[in-house]
Amino acid sequence: MTSLTSVIARDRQLTIVGVVGFAAMMAVGAQIAIPIPGTPVPFTLQPLAVVLAGLCLGPAAGAASMVLYLLVGALGAPVFSPIGAPGALRLIGPTGGYLLAAPAAAAIAGLVARRFPAFGGRILAAFLGIATLYLGGVAQLELLTGSLERAAAMGTVPFILADLGKVVVAAIVSPNRAHHLRD
Repeated sequence: MTSLTSVIARDRQLTIVGVVGFAAMMAVGAQIAIPIPGTPVPFTLQPLAVVLAGLCLGPAAGAASMVLYLLVGALGAPVFSPIGAPGALRLIGPTGGYLLAAPAAAAIAGLVARRFPAFGGRILAAFLGIATLYLGGVAQLELLTGSLERAAAMGTVPFILADLGKVVVAAIVSPNRAHHLRD
């Protein structure tokens, strides 16, 4: 094997490990689910896992890790939050919009971090990733409640302060380069 071939093979292996690892991190983050009065959406650490996947793996591999998580959960593995319907039914429930937005959120966080890898860029990347989750979540809640105002109140207001904290944590713990792994 040539040196270049070895590097490419190693990068591919690291990317696969990263994709599986962030899917697992998403599953662990889902298990820390705290019910919030007035909303069917619990507090979890999943938004942090989503944006970290994008910041650390880059847009394609970050999105792939979220797709892997969704596929495993939809097939019935107990990786979704313990609050809510099992398997694929979770994707059409109150938290389904957030879950379905996770690949796009990771990709957006990864793209922005790639373009602006300094701390301020990573803050922006994580913020835009979580905003993408909010868009998906509120859209689904609107379909279920019939009211955009009610959906926004249930799907964003209780979470804003905690999620701003997750933005800062993600920016601090993510690499100060666009990403370590190629995609």
